[in-house]
Amino acid sequence: MDDFILFLRLGLYHVLDWKAYDHILFLIVLTIVFTFSNWKKVLWLITLFTIGHTLTLGLAAYRFISFDTKIVEFLIAATIFLTAFVNIIMVKKKQKKAYLNLFFAFFFGLIHGLGFSNYFRMMIDNGDAKIIPLLEFAVGIEIAQVIIVLSILLVGYIVQKLLRISKRDWVLVISSIVIGIVIPMLIERKFW
Repeated sequence: MDDFILFLRLGLYHVLDWKAYDHILFLIVLTIVFTFSNWKKVLWLITLFTIGHTLTLGLAAYRFISFDTKIVEFLIAATIFLTAFVNIIMVKKKQKKAYLNLFFAFFFGLIHGLGFSNYFRMMIDNGDAKIIPLLEFAVGIEIAQVIIVLSILLVGYIVQKLLRISKRDWVLVISSIVIGIVIPMLIERKFW
């Protein structure tokens, strides 16, 4: 039971740690195009992200894959930038953007999982059982993402319904702010 709590907490803190805010930024730009009425799509988004994240963690834990941390950190920032940029250029194309976000969630989850893979591998490398800690960690990630996404949807609801700011403006402003935060990250994390 202690191991379950350890890996569950690790998953929670991996996402909810303000020092590692890139995960939160990605969830923001991934979900601001949705509302509470799209809860099924949003649930798929975070679950696909967790699946992708867990898949690369598992492959790294079993030493099937290994990537240079500098490249992965750059790619994580690039995924945030690309998702925010697509939000801006596709702000009127609701249906296409929703399905594109499902792809982004899984594929970019693979990349984000690589960012934590070295640390996670060191934590479980001595043990024979890697699947159970990996699943416990994934549950923690999923719970943390639900917390963040519900917060994003709630703020979006307040802004759009109570303050009467259009969804288009909400998506454009938040995506632009995130791009402004991510550009210095891209410059700082360049690997060449």
